[in-house]
Amino acid sequence: MKLLSLCMGFCIVGNVFAAEQNETLKTIHARKSVRQYIDRQVTKDQLNVLVKAGMAAPTAGDKRPWSFVVIDDRKKLDALAEVLPYGKMLKSAPAAIVVCGNPDKFFPGVESAFWIQDCSAATENILLAVESMGLGAVWIGVYPTDSKIKGVQFVLGIPEKEVPLNVLSIGYPAGMEKPKDKFNEKQIHWNKW
Repeated sequence: MKLLSLCMGFCIVGNVFAAEQNETLKTIHARKSVRQYIDRQVTKDQLNVLVKAGMAAPTAGDKRPWSFVVIDDRKKLDALAEVLPYGKMLKSAPAAIVVCGNPDKFFPGVESAFWIQDCSAATENILLAVESMGLGAVWIGVYPTDSKIKGVQFVLGIPEKEVPLNVLSIGYPAGMEKPKDKFNEKQIHWNKW
């Protein structure tokens, strides 16, 4: 009976984990970069759920160095598309979230760079939540390019000390993009290189 209850959520068949039985793994493998959206608004409640998912990410020393700017204003989205060379999809996206690092919450010295890992983990949580909610998103890199950082800060009135790591363009997918199988056994090393 114990084996049966364990297999309700996931199973190891042969030596292969049955990912299709696990909702979390299904979401991870279904995630894709979505750049084309249908004309349907993303609600404030949905955007709040996404930011909450971001804040559930792991963080070095529990510093939580992140800040989020949530955008659903058409003029702001269009302006962001103008300052981000790879952000043209923002012109059709109904929403976006900017993940920023707050230096007041960074570790001192060389460990201050941990904010990038923390904010990246928050970003991935948001991307997975997006997928699980039937939405689509794409990560648009901002940091470390100075012109992109300043452009995003200018458009959104972000204080100079706040560092935008990325912009997540969010909407209901038009169904064009499909997930990619990126698994490559040659990139795995067991116990040594």
